[in-house]
Amino acid sequence: QVQLVESGGGLAQPGGSLRLSCAASGFTFSSHAMSWARQAPGKGLEWVSGISNDSSDIYYIDSVKGRFTVSRDNAKNTLYLQMNSLKPEDTALYYCFVPTWGQGTQVTVSS
Repeated sequence: QVQLVESGGGLAQPGGSLRLSCAASGFTFSSHAMSWARQAPGKGLEWVSGISNDSSDIYYIDSVKGRFTVSRDNAKNTLYLQMNSLKPEDTALYYCFVPTWGQGTQVTVSS
């Protein structure tokens, strides 16, 4: 079964850095896009960053662009999130996850 184990969190000062890791097992890591999400105290879940299976496509939420860097090592089945210039608003519980997709449903807007 899919298992994801996050590590690397802790206490950092504003302006400081942390590097999160996510060790994956139970599926073919190199075949799947991966993402990071976070949940701040008292708030809902927020998607933070995504990376394609071959690292060719990378995405960030606007609030972390230029400060966070997502990467992966497919040989080690590990996802990373380098967080620099940390701000108090980055305080949250951080999760890694494997995005899953449905088959899609067509929406067409036409008169």
